[in-house]
Amino acid sequence: MIEQLHWAWAVAIAAMLVVGGVFALVGAIGMLRFPDFYMRLHAPTKATTLGVGGVLLASLAANWSQGNHGLHELLITLFLFITAPVSANLMAKAALHLRAPSKAPVPPGQPHP
Repeated sequence: MIEQLHWAWAVAIAAMLVVGGVFALVGAIGMLRFPDFYMRLHAPTKATTLGVGGVLLASLAANWSQGNHGLHELLITLFLFITAPVSANLMAKAALHLRAPSKAPVPPGQPHP
């Protein structure tokens, strides 16, 4: 399949895959580096969502280049971009309800709790 693609399609698809991979990598690093639940919640809902979205857009472009409509990829992308913020909001509300500890930075001059 990739041998039959026009070079412009191949470059566009490769660029989308690279951008999606970079966002997914940033999201994975954020999951490891951030100190508490609230900060870690940003990594999968922001960066990783864009990473998966980039890969799905590359798949959509590959289907379009072959003359297919790519409806499955479009629906997956739409579902992902709708459900990720809603699930993050629900997880944050549950963490607040359960009083999950936060390691927020302490302003200068304030005592540590």
